[in-house]
Amino acid sequence: MLERIAYNRRAAVAYAHRWAFQRNPIYYDYEEIGGDCTNFASQCLYAGAGVMDFTPDFGWYYLNANDKAPAWTGVEYFYRYLIRQTPTPGPAADAVRLTQIAPGDFIQLSARGDTFTHTAIVVQVLGRPNFRSVLVASHSYDVDYRPLNTYSFQKARFLHINGVWREQEAISPLF
Repeated sequence: MLERIAYNRRAAVAYAHRWAFQRNPIYYDYEEIGGDCTNFASQCLYAGAGVMDFTPDFGWYYLNANDKAPAWTGVEYFYRYLIRQTPTPGPAADAVRLTQIAPGDFIQLSARGDTFTHTAIVVQVLGRPNFRSVLVASHSYDVDYRPLNTYSFQKARFLHINGVWREQEAISPLF
């Protein structure tokens, strides 16, 4: 049985600040083979969620560079995993408008307007969320506190993490 728990936004953002300009040696660096942005986003998300989904092919997990789910490093897979309708262990999100974004949420960008190719974590929102006030961290052009309006893109989509599903702990009866 699954239960929904809170997502620790502060832990996700703290992780982003800690590793924005470095690489955590626990994880493989995909920079030279397609980019590290969604790998970094997944690391941040895991820091705030603490739960992976080990479902083969369709889950969200990382064991090592050769044993990970496509959703851990792939922009589109990350999106599809987070907005899934059927609860499975791991974080879950809603696709929202920019005005509903908060620190610890994620933004994906499409440079040409066709496919989304970049994932960043929101680390701060200065006042009401807009393209100038939302600051992000990401890998593949390592940044921290970068205003969203300084990116060149045609489309953006916004993922608000609404909680984390985990296996409910069994309560043993007292005899």
